[in-house]
Amino acid sequence: MDSAISDAVQSCVARLLTPLVRVLLRYGIPFGVFMDVAKRIYVDAAMEEFAIPGRKSSISRASVITGLSRKEISRVKRLPSLAEDRLQDSYNRATRVISGWVRDPAFADARGEPAALPLEGAEKSFSRLVRTYSGDVPARAILDELLRVGAVERLENGEIRLRSRAYIPSEGEEEKISILGNDVADLISTIDHNLQSPESDSLFQLKVSYDNLPREPLKEFRSLSSNQALELLERFDKELSSLDRDVNPASEGTGRVRAGISIYYFEEEIPDQGKED
Repeated sequence: MDSAISDAVQSCVARLLTPLVRVLLRYGIPFGVFMDVAKRIYVDAAMEEFAIPGRKSSISRASVITGLSRKEISRVKRLPSLAEDRLQDSYNRATRVISGWVRDPAFADARGEPAALPLEGAEKSFSRLVRTYSGDVPARAILDELLRVGAVERLENGEIRLRSRAYIPSEGEEEKISILGNDVADLISTIDHNLQSPESDSLFQLKVSYDNLPREPLKEFRSLSSNQALELLERFDKELSSLDRDVNPASEGTGRVRAGISIYYFEEEIPDQGKED
């Protein structure tokens, strides 16, 4: 690899790891555990995506391209799986229920807003919402999950009210960490695709940022950007849900593709350089 590109990649990795390592240290993950996770991902990627065409992947081939010994690769492959199917399934189901609640007029009040719903009985009920958007999972199980992460609340009359129009757990720390993995992985995958693909096949990847902003106006901008971004995402959600076979079984086409769009806000303090701008 060209040394300039190698240096750029290493610098990029350092920037990526800086906030990630802060998270790891905050949750007590020592370097040895991180190292084993990284080795496992290196080995899996080498054997699944970088095999020689027409040949079966092998430990020897993985050793050559990862720099790990064959003995170490064999050890790493015996480590416990890192699968998180339970969290991913919970996230997907909760997201679909909230999305349906927000956009489906069958579950809206007279103003077109998500209605407070009784758990059972009525046509416009939480149980009906769950059956429509989350399949055969018991409504009480979904309710317990949404209550636990602070996405809904029970009113005094027993009805259930939506507190958040997006699935951002306010209390479920495990789910927040899972979202960190999912969302950052999606962004890096998009950038990786754009690095390898011609401009005509690139995926949307843009941002707006300035680095000499006063603190005081940012509170208002955070509110403005959050409200407008949520409105935009709800329009996109309506469009994608009409194509998704889980929501709309009549949707036509071939294959199975996961697609979406993500918006996030960032802010950081820049040290005072001792001069007025």
